[in-house]
Amino acid sequence: MTSAPPPAIDFLTRPGQPLRGSLRVPGDKSISHRALMLGAIAEGDTHISGFLAGEDTHSTLGALAQMGVHVDRPEATELTVKGAGLYGLRAPAVPLYLGNSGTSARLFAGLLSGQRFDSELIGDESLSRRPMRRLVDPLTRMGATLSCTPSGMLPIRIRGGARLRGMEHELPVASAQLKSALLLAGLYAEGTTCVREPALTRDHTERMLDYFGCPVSFRDGLICVSPQPLFGRSVQVPGDISSAAFCMVAASIVPGSDLVLEEVGVNPTRSAVIDILRSMGADIEVRGKPLHAVEPVADIRVRHHPLRGIAIPENLVSIAIDEFPILMIAAAFADGVTRVSGAAELRVKESDRIAAMADGLQAIGIRSEPSADGITVYGGVSPGGVVNSHGDHRIAMSFAVAGLAAAGPVKATDCLNVDTSFPGFPAALRSVGGEIEVHAEGRDG
Repeated sequence: MTSAPPPAIDFLTRPGQPLRGSLRVPGDKSISHRALMLGAIAEGDTHISGFLAGEDTHSTLGALAQMGVHVDRPEATELTVKGAGLYGLRAPAVPLYLGNSGTSARLFAGLLSGQRFDSELIGDESLSRRPMRRLVDPLTRMGATLSCTPSGMLPIRIRGGARLRGMEHELPVASAQLKSALLLAGLYAEGTTCVREPALTRDHTERMLDYFGCPVSFRDGLICVSPQPLFGRSVQVPGDISSAAFCMVAASIVPGSDLVLEEVGVNPTRSAVIDILRSMGADIEVRGKPLHAVEPVADIRVRHHPLRGIAIPENLVSIAIDEFPILMIAAAFADGVTRVSGAAELRVKESDRIAAMADGLQAIGIRSEPSADGITVYGGVSPGGVVNSHGDHRIAMSFAVAGLAAAGPVKATDCLNVDTSFPGFPAALRSVGGEIEVHAEGRDG
């Protein structure tokens, strides 16, 4: 007996009243994943508050449960992980299904390479098209026994009991997931494991390893770890700045808007979206608050202000890579031309985000010119239209925001995966005045 396919979900947004009030976006996805994984291999309990209760983090939770990790969860966003220690995980009885979560797949590949048992990582159709060879090869050089498909994709099969050796790695691309996987493997390696990245990426893993008791050293451009036991800690997860970015752009392009986003993580390796929007003319005020564990946090106030096109500096690309879909919506409503280059990594996300954004912009009447590693967007007036989000949560939310400022409605189709990172997105927009409808298989919701 086969289960029924999930319903098709579409978003329909219309231009309307200004966005006003305050809003707290869901917890940071990257930090939630890492707190779960480090808590699982730590000694003692790890209490996590502000946890992102999204599809991707549920994939990590499910995989840990299959490996014997017990989690008490009195509320959706509050949980306590009962640490098993570095070598306390148990062999899963079946392959670990990770849905659409690239973070889960890549970080688990590193963490499980040093375990004593065999494991296999699988995912949905989208995740199974994403590149894994760039991860398998350096782990193999460390001594891990693992493999992916001949085309370099999932499934990844890992043979337990390998003897890992600390090495120095030069990353071929700027990728926090790849960096993090190698650092996690380094917890199980003899000697020191060092990573050199070609451009700055988010540093949540480094901060959290240090917080859990494994010092991370930085020398001559290298990020290094040596095997250390971890100890459970309390982690308060701030709001996800990648989710907040949709609201920042919405308030910037909808006339009369004045919106406060509360308790957002403003880690300097993640906050380039604020710098880029300010360069485009956005009126953004950042009010710092006490640290959440080791992560800087702020309330962010955004008021409507006309935007202008810019050439986005390449040194900001790697630390704003997840925000580029919504930044292209900002560009669509800006005066002039916005250019992005050095962003080839967008081609291998949940969708080919360069192609998906170019197609979507054309569908809502905005001219753009995609290239191999970027896109040029010519700001203008959008009459609205219908956009295929290709099952990509960030594409879906980006064009939903576009409909709030277009001259007519924008319909984004295939939006089911929005719960991957921003559960409750439509309700959040409505709470501050956004006009958004959710259609499930033709029914309003």
